[in-house]
Amino acid sequence: MSPQQKALVVPHKQGNFELSSRSIPSPGAGQLLVKIQSAALNPVDYKIKDSGSYVTHYPAVLGTDIAGIVEELGEGVENFGKGDRVVAHGKFTNDFTGFQQYTLTAASFTAKIPANESFDSAATVPLGLDTAVVGLYGDQFGAKITPPWEEGSGGHESKKPIVILGGSSSVGSYTIQLARLSGFYPIITTASPSNEELVKGYGATHFFDRSLSGKQLLAAISEVTDDPINLVYDAISLPETQSVAWELLADNGTLVLTLAASVKENEGKGRRVVSTFANPHIPENEELCSSSWAKVEKWISDGTIQPNKYEVLPNGLEGIIGGLERMKLGQVSGTKLVAHPQETQ
Repeated sequence: MSPQQKALVVPHKQGNFELSSRSIPSPGAGQLLVKIQSAALNPVDYKIKDSGSYVTHYPAVLGTDIAGIVEELGEGVENFGKGDRVVAHGKFTNDFTGFQQYTLTAASFTAKIPANESFDSAATVPLGLDTAVVGLYGDQFGAKITPPWEEGSGGHESKKPIVILGGSSSVGSYTIQLARLSGFYPIITTASPSNEELVKGYGATHFFDRSLSGKQLLAAISEVTDDPINLVYDAISLPETQSVAWELLADNGTLVLTLAASVKENEGKGRRVVSTFANPHIPENEELCSSSWAKVEKWISDGTIQPNKYEVLPNGLEGIIGGLERMKLGQVSGTKLVAHPQETQ
């Protein structure tokens, strides 16, 4: 194996992507070296490039959704072997990112890919699923619901309504599936009409057009349930969707956002707004995400969690540049874009 690999880098703060080469890292304790077969794209990737946030060292390699083959095991790694097909949630440190041909992964946030799934479909899971997990179940960055896989959770969310705005987004789709696992009912979601069957396939019980105003949506939901809406997960979190969510939310309810809040909590109704932060590597999320990652292989295998629909980009790592541009322009809906780093010329 060559000690060098190809990588797509941001050469300096807010710089344009360029193809480069960098050393292949060696795994430390609790880590795996993975040859990346598929890397999925996320909006955060172009936002980091454009804003220069999150990243402190340049040239920087981005990408957190990783699927590939285990090449080498670090000290103390159990339950994995060389040649295993794995999926992992990377982090924004160059040796642990996805837009390159080899990366390190933390064993705690790596899972085997079941035989019935491809690298491409598995790569759509990590960030979307972790954002749903932390947003619903996190103490610090979530709604503090008891995870359904914990002993004694006893389906106590059973028959409570939940509203998920943006159900066809990656985060929205995994939130719908976890809401089903937690026993919420009805599971109400919004999306564009072309994605109605998609979100119902994930487990949404009721679908409404995302173009409805807050008042229209509230009226439509009141036809579905008389119960107060104590939990809204806004997977889009633009100011306009946040204001819709705020209109729906009952007194003392929780609004989970994937971006910074533009609505104000101080309306005297005891409502809570939480901007989720789904990095599994930070201390606040480590225990929760370790427990959910221990379930990922089984969830994907038995269909509890369906990966996203995906589209493969051409031209290896270079294809990521155009893919992120399409995402930025709003030209991607209900589909995850996936690149093949090994096909880089």
